[in-house]
Amino acid sequence: MFDFNDVVVFARVVEAGSFTAAARLLAMPKTTVSRRVAALEREVGVRLLQRTTRSLSMTDAGRLYYEQSSQALRTIEQANLRLAEARTEPSGTIRISAPVGFAGHFLISAVVDFLATYPKTRVELRLTDDKLNLVEDGIDLAFRTGVLEDSTLIARKLGATHRLLCASPDYLARQGTPGTPSDLAQHDCVIAGASAVGAHWTLDGPSGQQTVTVAGRFAANEMQAVVAAAIAGYGIAQLPHGVAEALIGEGRLRRVLEDYTTPAGGLYVLYPSSRHLSPLVKAFIDLATERISKRVNTA
Repeated sequence: MFDFNDVVVFARVVEAGSFTAAARLLAMPKTTVSRRVAALEREVGVRLLQRTTRSLSMTDAGRLYYEQSSQALRTIEQANLRLAEARTEPSGTIRISAPVGFAGHFLISAVVDFLATYPKTRVELRLTDDKLNLVEDGIDLAFRTGVLEDSTLIARKLGATHRLLCASPDYLARQGTPGTPSDLAQHDCVIAGASAVGAHWTLDGPSGQQTVTVAGRFAANEMQAVVAAAIAGYGIAQLPHGVAEALIGEGRLRRVLEDYTTPAGGLYVLYPSSRHLSPLVKAFIDLATERISKRVNTA
């Protein structure tokens, strides 16, 4: 049976110039080196080396075999070296998908930390509220919120998220501030969805959970557009906790119905398979989940 190790021994004999020198390099007995080369010659059916008591030389077949096999050995050695480097210092490009509203507050700082920690890496961040097909779109991992659909993806839960109700100071000055969830029916609401008519918001509050019908002049299925419309004064919006906190701190929005939030939903990182997970992807998942889960669960 063919043994690839015999090829390695043959190449080392050629490079060292003798069986004795190759034996020292390989840390094995000279007799074992000679036996392995002989086994290789039997396997390929030709003599590869001419041996005398004073010299060692390659046959024409041996020279051809060495030239071809040594290229393969160098390729394997380089692959092993790159894998070893990847285990100690991740390198390469990682492609990440995340919702627009989530990325600004939670993800960007993790990406910045990752690039600083691993200078041989690159990050391609695709921000969209659409659920991409990770395999077809070449995405290494994705962050998603809410209830996950059944899939073959591997999911790791980072924590729970919820949304706050906010509006611009200008809107509240013009239209007043709602005192109860039922008052939302009298207000313009910025809808995160396909239609601005007939939407329903479910809120958790002091008396439990209640659902109210809301409507408004603007709807969008992309969170960045919802945020922009709320800041521009087009109504009350439900915004991710982290996004809302930042804009409230800047004075661009104010929180309304402070005793109410949306029901908590899950925050997950997803990737196609845990089998053969590359060191690059594993390093980002480990770093990002540590930072993001702390921020989410203390938010």
